[in-house]
Order: sequence, then structure tokens, then C-alpha cells
Amino acid sequence: MKYSDLVADWLVELGYTTCFFVAGGNIMHCLESFRHKFAMRPTVHEVASGIAAEYFNEISGGGKAFALVTAGPGLTNIVTALGGAYLESRELLVIGGQVKTADLAHGKLRQRGIQEIDGVAIAAPVTVASVRFETPVARSEWQRLVALTRHGRRGPVFVELPLDVQAMDVDPASLQGAEFVPPPLARISDDTLNDVVSAIHNAKRPALLLGGGVDRATARLVRDRLAALGIPLLTTWNGADRIAEDQPLYFGRPNTWGQRSANLILQQSDVLLVLGSRLGLQQTGFNWQEFAAGGQVIQVEIDQAELDKGHPKIAMPLAADANDVLLRLVDRDLGRHEDWVAHCRRVRASIPLVEPVNQTRQGFISPYAAVAALSDLCRDDDVIIPCSSGSAFTVAKQTFRLRANQLMVTNKGLAAMGYGLSGAIGAALAYPDRRTLLFEGDGGFAQNLQEIGTAVVNKLDLKIFIFDDGGYASIRMTQRNYFKGDYIGCDTGSGLGMPDWRPIFEAYDVPSISVGPDFMSDSAFQRLFEMRGVAAFLVKIDPEQTYFPKITSRVTATGGMESEPLHRMTPPLPPAQVTDLGRYLPVSEGEVT
Repeated sequence: MKYSDLVADWLVELGYTTCFFVAGGNIMHCLESFRHKFAMRPTVHEVASGIAAEYFNEISGGGKAFALVTAGPGLTNIVTALGGAYLESRELLVIGGQVKTADLAHGKLRQRGIQEIDGVAIAAPVTVASVRFETPVARSEWQRLVALTRHGRRGPVFVELPLDVQAMDVDPASLQGAEFVPPPLARISDDTLNDVVSAIHNAKRPALLLGGGVDRATARLVRDRLAALGIPLLTTWNGADRIAEDQPLYFGRPNTWGQRSANLILQQSDVLLVLGSRLGLQQTGFNWQEFAAGGQVIQVEIDQAELDKGHPKIAMPLAADANDVLLRLVDRDLGRHEDWVAHCRRVRASIPLVEPVNQTRQGFISPYAAVAALSDLCRDDDVIIPCSSGSAFTVAKQTFRLRANQLMVTNKGLAAMGYGLSGAIGAALAYPDRRTLLFEGDGGFAQNLQEIGTAVVNKLDLKIFIFDDGGYASIRMTQRNYFKGDYIGCDTGSGLGMPDWRPIFEAYDVPSISVGPDFMSDSAFQRLFEMRGVAAFLVKIDPEQTYFPKITSRVTATGGMESEPLHRMTPPLPPAQVTDLGRYLPVSEGEVT
């Protein structure tokens, strides 16, 4: 039996159903074997294969996807996808081709075989495992590698198969090996759980922050019991779709670009239980010393290194599975906190998600108003992809109101432009019976627009909303704020070439329409939005649009720069409102946020 045929059988046993790939000579045996076992989804560029597989796995309710790339440029092209999955702790298996074992340079030459490059060494820093098999390995080794990408702190795995190894004739019985069973995840003891419960029970202002480490299946299991906990619920951006907007105790998504009301509530808590979040700097703010500074933070995180990193200050670090803790926590009595919950509701009601603080010139549409309106128009089971960086990303995360059965996926760790379309393709293929919406800036979309054809040939129900402001909005804003508008490389006027979008979509036979301030009453928009298939919506955004609220930096008394804490977003709230809504903040009375 050919080894690549046997590997295909093993991958089927491990639950894989879909292969994203770009064809190449050094994977020809794998390609021929896999085509008979999997739904084969070719992409134009390898990075799209990796991103699509990551997003497919992140929300799939059924099978799993992997990526297949050839040697040399196939591997180097997918490194960005490996890096993104690594930083976000996402499942991703990448199988790469390599030259014949006889042609391997083994570090003695820069290159011996055609297209040879050391893919294992290149992938190693951005994977949880990076290996080359120069002889066929047993089924148990593939089980072990797949377990690494699925269990514990997940991450990508790269497996490199030389061409002759793919083609080797093997005896399946001799390559079974002992069954590999991944070790159980760490659990906190009942005594430790009692300590957590006691801390929350005795607190005056407790809150629960759910991160992406709490999986969607767990969130669904406890959905109806969360309200009985009686404490405010918040989510990180990666955990955004774990709790619906209309959940009675849901109070938003805190972040450096987060919802101001959510930031205010988090900062006033006296016990903050964090489940399944590494509490990176985007979550805590660069001024991490003032993250939940008026209380104690209890962090449940699977990776001990994240608990030991030194920021923010953690009163009770617990290296354990956040899903297990949440499942056990929902059956416990956490005390009565009605006055605190009432205060949180007033904070949430007093500060709208779309604040009247931004400038939008006549003839353009506010991106905040556009996203808010679209969230109302969406179906209950739509899949939302808010790209991964820039204004389209942050606006969607601040403004979109998620419902119980909607899904939202992004990759903010790498914050790479160009993720949106490939991610949306993977998500749409994971749920072909649902509609997928993509919010992407024109600058980011231009970096991966070749995959429009991939969306079309797969007949996806994908609605693409391009925030068309003529370039890189976030770079333009930085240069305007810090360098007096001395623009370079951020729009056409400063040397950045951007396309006319309508002819590009026409070339792929994709209908498109411009979206202006009155799009809600536009019958042509409504028809295109409800029509099944790929469609593009060009949202006309003011190139000088402002994006607030956000965390900024200030000059200290000693002349240095210090980032503001989460509760002190720009522009500030009126002092009287701060005194009222931020009455429990650990700051002097009347200090503006």
C-alpha cells in the first residue's frame, strides 16, 4: 500500500473531512491519495489554504480541515497562516511536501533538491510541533501530532513528507503502533474551586470574563444557567460569540479598542474571574498595572507560562482547563449582587455602542452606523468575519450585536491584513447552509483579493463588505495624530496603489453595489443582501473618518509617555458622568476617563 494512501486513511479516522491546498510537484502522491478521501478545496495562494483551514476548524460543528502545500514557496507562503494560528492557539495541521530524501541538503548546502528549503526549521518557531518524516512513521505518531494541535493550548503542527516517502510501499499492519491517547487536561481541586466560589460570593462587585479558551460547545451547554450566577458576564474578542447580546447579565467586550461601558464595568470589579484568556496586552491595555486595579484577578489558563509572565497582577493563578471550571461553577451559589448588577445595567444603558463622538463628512457613511444597522439586518444564524486588523475590524468588534446562534471568528494576535476573505471562505465552507458576512478594509482586502475566485467556484453564500476609504485607514490615522498628517504609503496620494473595485468584481462575475448613508431603504441593496451567492458591498467611508473611543497615551509629569488604563478612553466622558457611572473606580473623585 502506498504510504500517502495510508496517511489519508489515518486522517479520515482522526476526523478530517476537508483539505485546502495549492497543487505542486512535491506533493503529487499526497494530492492523488487525498483526492479520494476528502473534500478538496484548492486556493490560489497557500496562505489562503492555511487561514481557511484555521477558520473552518475554529467553528466547524462536524469534520476538520487541514492544509496541504508543496515544498519551497508552498511552505514559505503559508508561514503567515502558521504564525496566526500559533498566536491565537488555533487548531491547524499543515502537511508539506519536500524533495526526495536523497536530494536533501541536511544543512550542508543551501540547496540540493529543486525547490528545497528547510521547511521544518522555518515553521518551528510558529508551531507546537514541526517534523520531517524521512521514513514512514506509525499511525500512533500521527495521532500524537494531531493531539498536539487539538488538546491543551492548541496550535499548528507542520509535517513535512519527502516525495519518495509519500510514494513508499508499506505494510499497514506493521505501522499501526500503540494507540495514542492524549493525557487529560489539568483540573483544579474541589478545595480550590471552593476558594474561587468563596471569593466571588464574598465580593461586592464580582465579574466573569470568558475568553476563547472556553469553547463554543461548553458555552452552549451552560447558556441557560449563566443567568442564575447573578454576576456580570463579559467576553474577550476571541470569546465574543460565547454569550449573546440579549443575555440579561451580558455587559460587553472590554479591550483597548473595546466597548467603553464594558471597560468601565471591568475596571470597577473587585473580583474578576477570567476563564480561558491569556490576558494579553490588547486585553489589559499597555498600562496593565491598572487592569482591574481596585480588586483581585483570578485567572484560569491552560498554559502555566502565561500565568507566570508577570502581567497583569494575578491574585490567584490557576493552570487548568477553563471549560471544566465553568461547567463546575455554574452549579454553585455565587451570592447575591443585585445592586452591583443594577449599576452595571445603568452603565451599559448610559453609554451607547455607537457614541456620537466621531466625524463623518457629508456623502459618506459612518462605519459604526453601518455595522450597527447590519447587525440588526442579519439572520439569527449568520457567520460574522470581522477581518483581523484596522478600522473595519475594531468597528465590528465594538459595534456588532451578536445573537445566540451567530458565530464570529477573527485572528487578532498577528493582526495581519488580508486574513478576512480567506477566513470567510473557510467559515462558509464549514457552514454551507448559513450566510457568511465579511467586514474588511479595502487595504486589507487588496492583499488577498485573488481568492474571490475561490469563493465563486465553491458557490459560497458570502456577503463581502469592503470599507472603501482609499487605503490604510489606521495608518492614515496614526500619521495624522502623531505626525501632523505627513502621509506616506497609506493612500493613493502618498504612493499606495488601490484598485477600482467594481471592475475587479465584474471580472469574477460577482455583483457589487455601493453602500451610502441611505442603504437601509435601498431596495437594490436589500435584494443583493438576501440573494444567495457571493456579492460585494462597497461601503463609502470618509478617508478622514475618526475612530473613537480608544485608549491613547498621555505625557506624564516627568515628561514620559504612559498609556491610559482601560476605563480612561479617548475622548473622555464628562466629569459628572464619570463620578456617577465610575463611582467604584480606584481613582480620585471627578477624574475623567
